[in-house]
Amino acid sequence: MRNWLGNDGNWIVAGLAAAITVPLLSFAAGMPFWIAIIIALLVFAGLVILLAPRRLFEGFDIKSIGSGRVAFARDLLEAAVPFAQRLETAADTINDRQMAAAVRHLAEIAADVFRKVEAKPESANAVRRFLSYYLPRAAEVAEGFAVIEAKRVPDPKQLEEVRGVLVKLEEAFVHYADSLVDEELGTLDTDLRLIQASLKEDIGR
Repeated sequence: MRNWLGNDGNWIVAGLAAAITVPLLSFAAGMPFWIAIIIALLVFAGLVILLAPRRLFEGFDIKSIGSGRVAFARDLLEAAVPFAQRLETAADTINDRQMAAAVRHLAEIAADVFRKVEAKPESANAVRRFLSYYLPRAAEVAEGFAVIEAKRVPDPKQLEEVRGVLVKLEEAFVHYADSLVDEELGTLDTDLRLIQASLKEDIGR
């Protein structure tokens, strides 16, 4: 899943590149040490900017729908993203391949919802409960499955109970993801009715 909020990865990569640049230029290329240092700093600064993850709603025309709606959507997404990341982490720790795949699927659906909300911030309210309730609960349940599974003698009844909850959560995830699509199809249905009415009026069909 895309890193929506970003992390310090760009700083680490830039630091490693700068650290490698100094000995390469100074010893391998025979360049004066102080020049190698300057170039390394430029490399570091350039990579930090180049590799910086894109922020939420970066480049979005806020005036087109209003700053209030964008701020509302941003707050929801920023609070929700860590839970989607926790789903991915939990999936990596689950040994049961089927359950690990199911948890990853939840994270993928969450990422799809994030993309749709970022593309259309005014739709955020339609998935508010998903972002603020179902997604956090799904992360907790997935982590709980991993904890139970890690026991020397896991309780089969507990595992099956958690498995059933995750299946139900997947249904909720799909419902909310599809609700964003259904919202757009509502306009299509209206357009189709208008077109059919126009055709009937113009050509009698």
